[in-house]
Amino acid sequence: QVQLVESGGGLVQPGGSLRLSCAFSGSIFNIYRMGWYRQAPGKQRDLDATITSGGSTNYLESVKGRFTISRDNGANTVYLQMNSLKTEDTAVYYCNANRLPLPESYWGQGTQVTVSS
Repeated sequence: QVQLVESGGGLVQPGGSLRLSCAFSGSIFNIYRMGWYRQAPGKQRDLDATITSGGSTNYLESVKGRFTISRDNGANTVYLQMNSLKTEDTAVYYCNANRLPLPESYWGQGTQVTVSS
């Protein structure tokens, strides 16, 4: 069974940076597309960035140029480098592993990111 464990969240001032990590276990990491999602209080969960097993990336328009998703297939880990953070980036960030279009998708427990002065 795939397990995902996020870490790296916390409190940061506007303009600051954080790097989130997601450790993958329980299957073969490099056959999964990985993604980072965010969910603010009272809002739906939205996709921020994805990365394929081959390293191709896609980003939500509002995070382009500020966030960078990457993966280390040797370490079974996906990262989200977040720079120039804004108060509106405050949310719980979730890691996802999927094999779309196959009906196989897994979620981590989430890590809180709070951007506040």
